[in-house]
Amino acid sequence: MTRFFAAMVTLTIALPASARPVAPSAFCAVYPEADACADGVALCETCHTAPPGRNVYGVQLEQALAPGEARPLTDAVFLEALPVALADIEALDADGDGYDNLEELLAGTGPADPRSRPVVGDCPRSVAANGWDVCNYDPAYVFKKIHLDVCGHSPTRSALDAFAAESDRLAALHEALDRCLDSEWWRGEDGVVWNLANRKIAPLKSIKGGDGAGDIPLADYEDDYAYFVYVHTDDRDVREVLTGQYFVARTGGVGSPTVYTPFNPTGLDDVNRRGRSVGQLVFPPFRAGMLTHRWFLMSQIMFTALPRTAAAQAYRAYLGYDLSRLEGLYPVEGEPVDYDSRGVDQPECARCHSTLDPLTYPFSRYEGIQGGTGEFRIPFSFNRRRLESFTETDGPHIADTPQDGRLFGEPVADLVEWARVAADSEAFAKATVLDYWKLMMGESPRPEERAEYDTLWTELMTTHEYRVERMLHALIETEAYGVP
Repeated sequence: MTRFFAAMVTLTIALPASARPVAPSAFCAVYPEADACADGVALCETCHTAPPGRNVYGVQLEQALAPGEARPLTDAVFLEALPVALADIEALDADGDGYDNLEELLAGTGPADPRSRPVVGDCPRSVAANGWDVCNYDPAYVFKKIHLDVCGHSPTRSALDAFAAESDRLAALHEALDRCLDSEWWRGEDGVVWNLANRKIAPLKSIKGGDGAGDIPLADYEDDYAYFVYVHTDDRDVREVLTGQYFVARTGGVGSPTVYTPFNPTGLDDVNRRGRSVGQLVFPPFRAGMLTHRWFLMSQIMFTALPRTAAAQAYRAYLGYDLSRLEGLYPVEGEPVDYDSRGVDQPECARCHSTLDPLTYPFSRYEGIQGGTGEFRIPFSFNRRRLESFTETDGPHIADTPQDGRLFGEPVADLVEWARVAADSEAFAKATVLDYWKLMMGESPRPEERAEYDTLWTELMTTHEYRVERMLHALIETEAYGVP
């Protein structure tokens, strides 16, 4: 989901003065027709491995960029030198695949990836030594791949023979996928979908509550995993990962099918029923899917008055934007206001915080482990007057922090609306499909695969009505998945 070409950028949330948010649009001003500029700003992968690390094309560009000027370059020098440097390396072949850099940029292939080449002429051979058709979509290859990826095992010889005898092999592929989507390998505890949630939940055994509790039981991420799998399976709206106002319990498994059952407790009733280290304490009107689960509030807000970490993690995990890499910047005029006296309005910090702080305000009324000095406060709950408890530690202006904020530059009244706007966004659809693309393909979309990827996330929002399993049925028909 990276959108920004982080050319010559070393970046943190504080945004050092040498960062260049001008680079993505400057690159696309030179090559507006390049596939990497389809969104108006160039992709990070054009010049980088993981920013600030450069790929071989990025290294060539760096060497050609204003070689006589002292580093770090000013924005003015960078902008003036970039078109010349790009022109200087157009005829070079950074990845050594026989196609020069300009050919690859214009063809939509990767100038730093020797496997990604412009298609010229006919496929060199129609069938590989192992029997797969390497030039076309191969149903037999897809049949085996579905079983490995989604069922967790190879198809039996009898199943392969039966598939080979099918008159409608495409329909048989979809039937196989449906069977595998119900497998424990896919949807059970520690299954494929379960592990897809790891980066979003970030479990830590030492502070886990409930069954298998750690040394300091503060919250139980079992609720988060069960909820994530439930929303991502069967015919459910995946947006409820951010908008649902219920919880999910898991039963079965280990020899019997795993069952996920939604339940809807009311705050303290859940503590009385399930225990103090597990109970969910946010009341239904203030719930925003996994963003208001106890584990998220505990691990991301903790003792913090203005929980920027919570907003940044939600932005990264569910919308695919990493602010530390200059992704998803939507500066808000008049921001940041330094409500908690952290110096975020300093010039070297303000660029990122003019986006981050308005993202954060809606999270500020949810209690973490607490902090501050107030009485009669319940941890892991919604508290409209929460920030009044932090005036002694964070200064008198912390209580002036608004609850409303901005997401993608759009006003949101509270976290519930923040979650709704996020779930309905293109960014959410792109990030959701990208998770499954990486899972099924083993890597992010290559330049020549982006059209199929774009179709998948667009149709997730429309034709597939936000149902992940419908999207997966479309994914297995793509050339990216089906050509060996």
